[in-house]
Amino acid sequence: MAKKELIVGGGCFWCTEAVFEQLKGVSDVESAYANGHTTQPTYRDICTGETGYAEVIKITYDDSIITVDTLLDIFFVIHDPTTLNQQGADKGTQYRSTILYTDEETKEAAQASLEAAQEAYSNPIVTSIEPLESYYVAEDYHQDYYRQNATQGYCMAVIPPKLAKLKAKFAKEMV
Repeated sequence: MAKKELIVGGGCFWCTEAVFEQLKGVSDVESAYANGHTTQPTYRDICTGETGYAEVIKITYDDSIITVDTLLDIFFVIHDPTTLNQQGADKGTQYRSTILYTDEETKEAAQASLEAAQEAYSNPIVTSIEPLESYYVAEDYHQDYYRQNATQGYCMAVIPPKLAKLKAKFAKEMV
């Protein structure tokens, strides 16, 4: 088994975490804050939109079961990569679409995936591809949020459509 990691931000981390936890070969999904300019940010800090951080998830996966290319394809399907600093009603730089890389292989895969995904969108994709510069794990109550709070109103409204997109296009990759 070759464990690898991919860090992406596609709006609220509760929503993206819920999707990627459904995949074969994914052993962990961690909600976090990345690429901002303060130390030890909290959720309250992030919500101001003034810290520079994005809500992200770190996906730990076995690349002999699921590839980075498949994970990136899923990423571009389950959120709208054409809206700058917004996913649905969630607005602010903390909700930006981003792929953060720690090596050239991931950077190249991200660029190729973005180019391929553009064909599915009439508006330009605004997803940033940038090196990971800072990373802080989000508070415990954000981890596995959907599994623990599936009946919470926000979760009921926003996450099932993302899971439906996943099932429609990537059913064979699901657990």
